[in-house]
Amino acid sequence: MSREKPRVLVVEDDLSILTGVSMNLRYEGYEVLQAQDGERGLEMAVTDRPDLIVLDVMMPRLNGYEVLRELRSRGMKTPVLVLSAKGMERDKVLGLDLGADDYVVKPFGVAELMARVKAVFRRRWGEDGEVVRFGEVAVNLGTRAVTRGDAPVELTAQEFKLLVQLVSNPGRTFSRDELLSGAWGIDYEGTPRTVDTFVRQLRQKLEPDPEAPRYILTARGLGYRFERPQG
Repeated sequence: MSREKPRVLVVEDDLSILTGVSMNLRYEGYEVLQAQDGERGLEMAVTDRPDLIVLDVMMPRLNGYEVLRELRSRGMKTPVLVLSAKGMERDKVLGLDLGADDYVVKPFGVAELMARVKAVFRRRWGEDGEVVRFGEVAVNLGTRAVTRGDAPVELTAQEFKLLVQLVSNPGRTFSRDELLSGAWGIDYEGTPRTVDTFVRQLRQKLEPDPEAPRYILTARGLGYRFERPQG
């Protein structure tokens, strides 16, 4: 697969901060998504699956803490960097306890924020990216590269999104509707059979025996799950 830019979702109701942060992230080579309230930010976090969320605390509709709590309650492990004018220790502790990866107090310098963003990526993925391995397959969540043995595996964008949703949650059974909304977005007009087709394609490309899969398994009457190999 070709390397894609890491995608950062910036959720910030102050337009000047939103614009400035977004501009600097793009300059550093990131793809940027934007939301100006917590409700929209949560929706985009779920449907667009960014690689990092930069999240303001004081926002209309849902505040940043509420967004973070909801993301973690759904089992989403997307790194989150909190921005807040609240600099008291208890505020920082609350953000970190809710599952934030870092906490930056406003006002902040652009250079510091960019350094913090890079540090979150390094901590979460290492220099090149977190790699999930099963059998001969290696899935690099940072670079979006997939290999089988020594050979690259060509996946479509949708195949990769579906694969990441499964391998990021080993042992968890997803319904077809959950996989459909996660990989295609809640507004997609497809059917659960679309998921069956894409799972079949993934098995053809990644399983030693697609007819007797070891890793991308069917949960009868429920959906699909990824089983991480033991040992």
